[in-house]
Formats: sequence, structure tokens, C-alpha cells
Amino acid sequence: MKTRNMTEGSPLRLILAVAFPLMLGNVFQQLYTVVDAQVVGMVEGVSALAALGSSDWYLWLFTGMVQGFAQGFSIPMAQAFGANDIRALKRSVGNAATLTLLVGVASAVLGILSITPVHGLLQMPPEIRPISRQYLTVIFAGLPVTMTYNLLGGILRSLGDGKTPLMAMVVASLVNIALDLLFVAGLRTGVTGAAVATVIAQLASCLFCLARLRQLPMVHPAKSDLRLTRSAAGRQLRLGVPVAAQNVIIAVGGMFVQSIVNGMGVAFIAGYTATNKLYGVLEIAALSYGYAVSTYAGQNLGAGKYDRIRKGIRTAAVLGILTSLCIGGLMLLFGRHIVGSFLSGAEDQVEEALRIAVEFLNLMAALLPILYLLYIYRSTLQGMGNTLMPMVSGFVELAMRVAAALLLPGLIGYPGLFWAEILAWIGADFVLLPSYFHTLRKAEQHAAALRTE
Repeated sequence: MKTRNMTEGSPLRLILAVAFPLMLGNVFQQLYTVVDAQVVGMVEGVSALAALGSSDWYLWLFTGMVQGFAQGFSIPMAQAFGANDIRALKRSVGNAATLTLLVGVASAVLGILSITPVHGLLQMPPEIRPISRQYLTVIFAGLPVTMTYNLLGGILRSLGDGKTPLMAMVVASLVNIALDLLFVAGLRTGVTGAAVATVIAQLASCLFCLARLRQLPMVHPAKSDLRLTRSAAGRQLRLGVPVAAQNVIIAVGGMFVQSIVNGMGVAFIAGYTATNKLYGVLEIAALSYGYAVSTYAGQNLGAGKYDRIRKGIRTAAVLGILTSLCIGGLMLLFGRHIVGSFLSGAEDQVEEALRIAVEFLNLMAALLPILYLLYIYRSTLQGMGNTLMPMVSGFVELAMRVAAALLLPGLIGYPGLFWAEILAWIGADFVLLPSYFHTLRKAEQHAAALRTE
């Protein structure tokens, strides 16, 4: 297995070398997310699809939280690797493993216990609550597996290895699709079968990453490294908590919008859900560039190469804009056919859901560059160890979503709910871009002060 030192060589080549495998991995991840929704929607109908979508943001609250913790835990690993400090790297891996176990189990318990009261807060239609409860119970029970996969992938990416997470996601996708067809289409186990398939697929990706990591002695922690220490665990929590909180804050805003959507009928929920399932396809490359620039910024910060950070992130921003224009254009051309594949049932209900889905998708596709810049600058700040301002940007997203969802529908009708998403992106960018330049300038000034002492 190959690691990658990102402190030397062409920033464009290095960012693409890490991002491209991640992009392919995310394609497979979104493939099985889309297949989940397609199989459930076509086999079980519009109501089952609405049940999955009506709690999308609630589900993201917990999955985003564990992903955020895992992402924050891996930041010191990239910096230690960039500084060639193997002892610190092992200590970070050991403490992260213990923290992951504790946070994963606690998240699973909290998630399962909160399902019924949150369904009430979300104003979910009573007829789809039992279906949603079945799905969420299984997914929440698998949160320790989800967090473990994200940590193992984070360790690999911090070393510049994007190939192994890609292969793990390919394995997970194939397993998930096969089990979807077996459980949902074959055995007719409904949304429960789809959830079980997802957890088993994530377990397969965990085992794949773990097998690869066993080949890298530099990340094998000693038993003493598994004991939480104030310095290592404290630093990882200081980095992980803001990233997790950022995702939770964003999810809370999304849940508020979803509670309004849930009051607009099953057909509207299904159309909104169909587009939300493609949200992941729209942001595939953005996620990949984000992980790549986080590793790039972390390693170069550890090596004290600030000019390389500036050059690389400028390159990534241009790359992100060009990529988003291509993806958005494809969605504008073919999006109607894609979202139509999620829907089955009564003709009038399907037609209404399709109209809603296409209108929402076209708006997001046209303004996609805003989202790509958000991911690039947020991830860069996190890679440089500044997780506070990304968290602040999450608060701004929350405020923009809630304000838009409250005010715009009364002014322009239901499209105001779609604009709530776009305005949240814009608000976050207004925080993140200045924060990146300020953080980089401070790091350069600090390094200059140290050299003069």
C-alpha cells in the first residue's frame, strides 16, 4: 500500500491523485444510496420513499456527527505524517480508536431513543412513521460501524492513500446493491432490508480498510496508545467536536426545513426526497476535493510550507468551479430522467412528485459552484487545524435555512424551500473564504516570529 507525501511536487497533480480515487469511491457510495432509494421507491412505492426522505436530515444529524468526529480525529495524523513524527502518529491513531468506540456506541443509543419524539417534532405524516422507525432503528444501531469506517478511511487519507478507501467503497457498493436486490426486491423485507444491507456493506468496507492498515506498521498503536491522554485525546476532541457540531448544526437547520416539507403531503415529500437522494451525486467531487485539500493543507502546515498551501488551494478552487459546472450541466440535461426512476405509484401522485423534484434539482445544479467553494475552503481550514470557523459557518447555514424557510414560502410559494438550501451555501461561503485567508496569514506570521527568536 502506498502513502503519499504532499509536501513536494505539483499541487494540481497531488490533489487530483488523492481526489480522483475518492471521487470514484463516492460515485460507488452514491450508487448504492441511489439504488437503495430506487429499489425501495419502485418496489414499495411513493409512501416508502417518502418515509425514507422525511427523516433524511435527522439521519444526517447522527451520521454527520460521527463522520465529523472521525474527520477531526484524523487531522493530527496528517500533520504528524507531514512532520515525519511517527510516535505522534501512533499515539493519535490509538487515542482515536478508543474515542471512536465510545462516541459510536453513545451515538447509537441516543439515536434509537430519540426516534419517536423526533418524528413528532418533524411533523411526519402518521401513515409513514412506522416505516421510517424501522429503517432508522437499524441504521442507528450500525453507527459504531459507520464511525469506524470513517476513522479508518481518515487514517488512510491522512497518509495520502486515496486508493484503499476507493476500493473499500467499491466493495461496500457491490455488497449493498446485491443485498438490496435480495432483501427488498427478492425477500420483500421493505425498508428494514435496505437498512440491514447498508450496515452490512459498511462493515465490509471496515474490514477491507483494516486489512490494508495492518500492512502499515507506522500506524500500529501500542497498547499504551489506546489509553486516552489529555494531550492526544484532548487535541483530537478539540478538533473533532467543532467538526461534529458543525454537521449537527447544519442538520438541525435541515430538519427545520424538513418539518415544513413534511406538512405538504406525501407526493411533495417524495419529490423533495428524490432530489435529495441526488444531492450526494451533485457533491461527489466536492467531497473528494475537500478530503484531498484537507490532507494537502495538513501535511504542508506540518512541514511549514505556507506558499504551497496558498498555491494548492487556489488551484483546487478553480478545479472545483470547473467540475461543478460540468456536473450541473449534466443534471440540467438528464436530471428529469434520473429522478423519474425513483418514483412509482398512482400517475397523478408520481407526476406531482416529479415536477417538484425537477424544479429543486435544476436550481441546485445551476448554482453548484457555490457549494464546491464551500467544501474546498471549509476542508482547508479543518486541515490547518482551524475547526472553529467551519463550525461558525454551520451556524450561519442554520440561520439562513431557517430564515429562508420561514419567510420565503410566504413571498414566493413553495420554491422558497428550495432557495433555503442555496442561501445556506452562500452564507457559509461568506464566513469561510475570509477565514481561510486570515488563518493562513496568522500561520505565516507565527512562523516568521519563531524564526526571528
